[in-house]
Amino acid sequence: MKKIVAIIALMTFVVGCSNSGKQLTIEDLLDEMVSMESLCEFPSVEYRQMQISSHDRRSDNPQTKEDWFANNDGFGIIRTDTIDGRIEKVIFEENHPGVITRIWITTHSPRSTVRFYFDGHLAPDWIIPAYDLHRFGLAALGEGLLNTHTSYEVGVKGGSTLFLPIPYGRSCKITLEEPKGWSGVPRYFQANFRRYSDDVQIESFSVEVAKRASDKIAETSKILTSPICVKGRTTMMDGVLASGESLSLDLPKGERVVRSIVVRCKDVENWGEATRRLIVRMSFDGVQTVCVPLSDFVGAGMGTPEVKSRWLNSDGKESVGANWLMPYRNSATLAIENIADNNATVEVEVVTTRYNWNERSLYFHSSWRSEYGLAVTNNHKECYDWRFATLKGRGVYRGDMLTLFNYAKAWYGEGDEKIYVDGEEFPSHFGTGTEDYYNSSWAPVVPFHTPFGGAPRADLASSKGYNTWVRTRALDAIPFKESLVFDLEMISWVPGTVDYSTAVYWYGDLNSVAEGITDVVEAKREMPEPPADPSKFVISNSVEFEALEVVAKSEALQVDRQGMLGFPDGVWSGGKQVTCFGGSTGDWIRIDLPVEEDGVYNVKLHATKAADYGKVQFLLGGKKAGVLDTYFAAVGNSGEINLGSTKSENNKISLEVRIIGKNPKSLGYMFGLDCAVLEKVE
Repeated sequence: MKKIVAIIALMTFVVGCSNSGKQLTIEDLLDEMVSMESLCEFPSVEYRQMQISSHDRRSDNPQTKEDWFANNDGFGIIRTDTIDGRIEKVIFEENHPGVITRIWITTHSPRSTVRFYFDGHLAPDWIIPAYDLHRFGLAALGEGLLNTHTSYEVGVKGGSTLFLPIPYGRSCKITLEEPKGWSGVPRYFQANFRRYSDDVQIESFSVEVAKRASDKIAETSKILTSPICVKGRTTMMDGVLASGESLSLDLPKGERVVRSIVVRCKDVENWGEATRRLIVRMSFDGVQTVCVPLSDFVGAGMGTPEVKSRWLNSDGKESVGANWLMPYRNSATLAIENIADNNATVEVEVVTTRYNWNERSLYFHSSWRSEYGLAVTNNHKECYDWRFATLKGRGVYRGDMLTLFNYAKAWYGEGDEKIYVDGEEFPSHFGTGTEDYYNSSWAPVVPFHTPFGGAPRADLASSKGYNTWVRTRALDAIPFKESLVFDLEMISWVPGTVDYSTAVYWYGDLNSVAEGITDVVEAKREMPEPPADPSKFVISNSVEFEALEVVAKSEALQVDRQGMLGFPDGVWSGGKQVTCFGGSTGDWIRIDLPVEEDGVYNVKLHATKAADYGKVQFLLGGKKAGVLDTYFAAVGNSGEINLGSTKSENNKISLEVRIIGKNPKSLGYMFGLDCAVLEKVE
């Protein structure tokens, strides 16, 4: 039996502020950031949302395909300036009033100095004493405004994303000063920003402004990490849907806005498949603007795992929801269609309140696109752009979800996003990698959640199999007057194929449309079985170097835990190694190998050989124990290296690896350590 129930409750809402006719301040921007009303309105003061990144600058002409997909994304800068004797790399420069709405950075080593110059000032107005946004210098920043990437290690590696708005009245320049003697360290960055017309008055960021806004900053961060409390008129429906059946719910008439949608699916055999085969359709004022599988509508994607973000959520087992504002002038309808072969028991709750429609009000849109068997390549000269979304008309882009099945045995997401607004010939958004776009770094990733999205699903350390990403936008939303085109490069670590599905979330006029969408009947396609984990291969009784801490090392030498599943299967124990780079002859690393009880042990190592690897000396307990030339024309494992016997002390064996030179054929001095096998001598 199907039923509809209406419940009257208290109406509360947040009123967004307009900055028209007055100076725009950081407080105004923070208010906009948490205002629900700002979601569904075209900006009152027009601006262009753009992005500067460290993308490979060889990618300079989409009409010349030779280097359009070049992928050395850690070295793209605007120029180099000499200021007071300092050599500073310019990574961001704007000469119009504007606001930085998002800064994303990561690197192997955070040692450096980042400086902000506002309004043509010769002296820096803000200094970060590291390439690390956690050193930004504002105690009020919380998890809502500063998101730490899962790869982040203090002083070692990884990055973070800053959503604190940084306004400037006339101009802004950001520079990077490297430590003396350093070169060749990749610095990955993205900065999203608003460009206003020159007559817009904006108060520039400064130490004084930061101090004044400290309480507001802390409050905003708290709001962003707190659940949205929704009150209003609740309309409900429930029913058992047989295959091909729909539930349809007419929402209250008049000028109103949807503030919350909650869908519960009970008594289903397969939660992930059931929620993908339930189709959400929404019409506003007689026009359908939403047609998306339920799993993708809430940002969960294939399998419908847990999602915890500001506007999208899923508990991963029974209930999903969305808190996008969806205004309408007269009427609105929500329908749930079951395209599965099995029955589905569905409960729906929709909360609406009154709404004052104005000339900037927009309708909520969401569409779905899916394509299977897409080729990915590790050769940038064979790469291509896959069309993520095409939107026509006036609107504001608010976010998206990418869910996929990766058939390749390694990372698929080296590709950069390219977003073209209103017919641009060159994209105003050019990224540095798929995980970077989704506010993470250093693939593959593990699942994570933030107020603005995350990675709800990442099953294997190799990235093979199921993966889902979601990103929502607050101040970094992208307005467009005529069109928005979103392309994604199909670059991977190894050749292979992927199945991609995307859902986009945006606001537009009733005549604004998404082109190139996929018929949702494709959601009925059977999902592949999750693959076996190739990282499960281990060498018997081994100690994995990637699981050990570095005791000490020379200053120049950098250390990373590198996934090796893109190379021949079954060669690297645990699918990873410790890779050491940035050094030269004389540089060294020391690692303690743990043992259960002290005694004499025979030590055997497995290392890596490659074309840019050097010659190393091994030392056990401070005594020389063997030399290895790790040069090899391809990439391979050294096989077993017997270092002989040594006595442990305090339940550990001290291993030192020292660079002593390189093969004349080698391109560098790197080396890699896979695992150690310790055999006690009786």
